[in-house]
Amino acid sequence: MNFLSHFYFERFATNPERIVGGLLPDLLKNADKSFMLKPRQYEDELLDNPLLEQLYIGWNRHIEVDRLFHNSPYFFRHTHQLKLKIQSSLAGLPIRPSFMAHIALELLLDHILTQNKAVSIDKFYAALMHVNEDAVRKFLKINQLNDIPKFEKFYHQFIEWEYIYDYAQVEKIAGALFNICKRLWQFEVSVEQRQLLTEQLISYLYTQMTDYQEIYQYIQYELVDFN
Repeated sequence: MNFLSHFYFERFATNPERIVGGLLPDLLKNADKSFMLKPRQYEDELLDNPLLEQLYIGWNRHIEVDRLFHNSPYFFRHTHQLKLKIQSSLAGLPIRPSFMAHIALELLLDHILTQNKAVSIDKFYAALMHVNEDAVRKFLKINQLNDIPKFEKFYHQFIEWEYIYDYAQVEKIAGALFNICKRLWQFEVSVEQRQLLTEQLISYLYTQMTDYQEIYQYIQYELVDFN
């Protein structure tokens, strides 16, 4: 799941550390694909500090949410259908339609959350800005992250860019998808391809994703007893 969907499951948290912990795995991956942490190896040390404990809880819930999502019938059904829907707009490009469909589903879900006022992007960024950065730094140090300054630079840029607001506008999702794909493949996309993908996404959104609550209800239920 993407940023706003992870935020959805922590939206009632009373401290920003729990929220940021639930975003950290993806923030780290975006900062540098080589950043791989294994916090369970340092559980005793993390649970010894209240703020680190909240970061750790958020982290573990993020991993569980992704596991549940990526193994759900909902995910398999929609990524398959989306792949068929959008593959014509990717003709001549090196992008794997299955990869694009996976990311498209996640961004469309984020978009739906904003449109239904299930999450507040303002509150999302407020948590990022108000987290105790010393605690985050200590969390990363305990987990042996080899380049904390690189992550911190990205973290502040992420807040400054405010690109999550773009997900509220479905017309901007195609551009975001192509930008994500450019991290993996080299290509140029035409105005016509971008427009076609936008039309396909809008069509799919309004005709096939009225069942979006299904996945959130399923994951929320499975998280009830998760520690």
